[in-house]
Amino acid sequence: METLVLALLLLAAILVSSVIDQLVPKVSSPLIQIGLGLIIAMAAPAQIRIGLDPDLFLVLFIAPLLYDEAKGVDKAALWRNRMPVLSLAIGLVVVTALVVGFAVHAVIPSITLAAAFALGAALGPTDAVAVASLSKETDIPERQKSILESESIINDASGVVSFQFALAAAVTGTFSLIDASISFVISFFGGILIGVALGYAGNFLVRRVRAIGLENTTFHVLFEVFVPFIVYLVANALGASGIIAVVAAGLVNVISPRGIGPSISRMNIVSTSVWRVLSFTLNGMVFVLLGTQLPNAMRRTWDDQTIDNFVLVGYILALTCLLLLIRFAWVLAMERVHDRRSGQRHRLNKADLKSALVMSLAGPKGTITLAVMFTIPVLVNTNPLTYFPQRDLLIFLACGVIVVTLLLATFVVPLLAPKRRREKDEQAHEETACNIEILRNVIEELTARQTPETRSATRAVVRSYSERIKRIKETHGIENEPNVDLRLKALKWESDYVETLIRDEEVYPIVGYQYLNRLAHIERLLEHGTGRWSIQHAYLRVLSFLRTLFHSIVRGLPGISMPERAEALRDVQARAAEHVVGKLQQAVGDAGVPTEDASTLLLEYQRTCAALRNANPSITAITRSADKVDDVRRLGLRLELEQIQTMYEEERLCRASAKRMRENVYLMQMDLEDNV
Repeated sequence: METLVLALLLLAAILVSSVIDQLVPKVSSPLIQIGLGLIIAMAAPAQIRIGLDPDLFLVLFIAPLLYDEAKGVDKAALWRNRMPVLSLAIGLVVVTALVVGFAVHAVIPSITLAAAFALGAALGPTDAVAVASLSKETDIPERQKSILESESIINDASGVVSFQFALAAAVTGTFSLIDASISFVISFFGGILIGVALGYAGNFLVRRVRAIGLENTTFHVLFEVFVPFIVYLVANALGASGIIAVVAAGLVNVISPRGIGPSISRMNIVSTSVWRVLSFTLNGMVFVLLGTQLPNAMRRTWDDQTIDNFVLVGYILALTCLLLLIRFAWVLAMERVHDRRSGQRHRLNKADLKSALVMSLAGPKGTITLAVMFTIPVLVNTNPLTYFPQRDLLIFLACGVIVVTLLLATFVVPLLAPKRRREKDEQAHEETACNIEILRNVIEELTARQTPETRSATRAVVRSYSERIKRIKETHGIENEPNVDLRLKALKWESDYVETLIRDEEVYPIVGYQYLNRLAHIERLLEHGTGRWSIQHAYLRVLSFLRTLFHSIVRGLPGISMPERAEALRDVQARAAEHVVGKLQQAVGDAGVPTEDASTLLLEYQRTCAALRNANPSITAITRSADKVDDVRRLGLRLELEQIQTMYEEERLCRASAKRMRENVYLMQMDLEDNV
């Protein structure tokens, strides 16, 4: 019962921290959660002791967190900055472990060299959540921010692997550099291979299940949550690094479907929501646990008569300074090498020093450091059993460094790189851009989730969202010129498709060329409006003239009758329009095409298909269609709220703007329900 009460208290603290984080954005969420953990520890009638098995702690907390972080990392930015990221994530972690290990062992001889190396390895990784929260009050350049985010994922894996090797040496009392190096290489690259292999195996399984029609949203989301645990356990069982395997599987991320469709869109939305909650909960639980354990670790170490308390504080500050000094020197050297390779040769200046200092302070320690320190065993399997030497002191030092680095990142980095205060006009412009992007994202989601039964209702709702985008542009003086390139591309799709039908003898050549002539005429009108001309366009005009002449000659020749020709022309037009609809549905999600332009043209072609294929609807069909329109409109408003919340969490919208947009959506929801 006590365990249940503790778990509920931890969840309550995480819930409260999510609210405080929005009310006090200048304080990072990890610090808030540590403070709430301290409150729980001080209010508890007895000491809170965590007795999780080390392996269980790793697989329960670290595996899913690393998988989610790796899954969501910007792969393009990671590859673009691969050299500095690998330099920080592997080289700096190893150097930090060695330098900190020798320094700690030299200053505190009671801590064995292997245990000191383990402490240095644990202090190597930076915290991804703390790095992400820095953007609230800091203006870090995009390249540096990308490097910090990518580093915080890769260095977690390298730090944990280094810690495990050092801890094994501390427990067994033996260490061989050659054996450790060979084991490290096997563990590292073996983990990569196993992670990639299991990722693709999971993808194959999902495809097989989907092929026989048994997959649903629940299966997909639960399977994706299941992946990091099974990858970690299988890799460990095969003698490779489970942490590296989990990161590799997350980077590959072949489990999530990448197609377009209503079921896939729903799966991705649910999966993103589940992982967001799970990641926040696990991160929050680790930091709250840190808060609950700080009094115990401090009390036991603080009450130790063999070490003066002021000396303990000095150890923490000195260790923090040593870590920052190592990172500062490494970052400065790394950036100088990058400048030389890019041809930017210049003397070291204040801007370079400030940039290196910001990147040094913006790498606080956090979840992974604390999690691996908790895995230090209390007893060593010797004969007889003995306590792990200076375990409390090691955890105390790690906790102190975590708190100090979080404080520096939260309060000092914003002073070095303050966020530029935007003018009111600039804020209004960004809010307008976010509003348009939200509506575009809703159009994309609705288009992807439409079914044959809801296609007509979706067209009506998408049209209303396109009109809202148009009104926003008109209100704020944003030019809204027709996308001629997209229309010309759609005409090209039609022409190519009809030519294929003629070549495959699926239509009458006379009918096919007649429709091609019509398309060429429309293309000439569009090109005339843009003033375009080229040799290719001149060739098409000559070809169109010859086709027109051919049609006039064969019009009176015996062949298919006029009614048959008219019906065949309708069929060709409908088939070509359906072909373009499929192309435009893919273009709706294309970043290079404005969503409202693609959706407007898509609606036109869908209306053409409906007019050519469908008979006049009955009263019953019209009533059902109206009901479906209301359902799709409700879905659109719900998606709009989700997009507003996402923009707010990404800090692209301030709280006042997000609140105003939500209230607008609430009014539309009330109006919709009142009209039903």
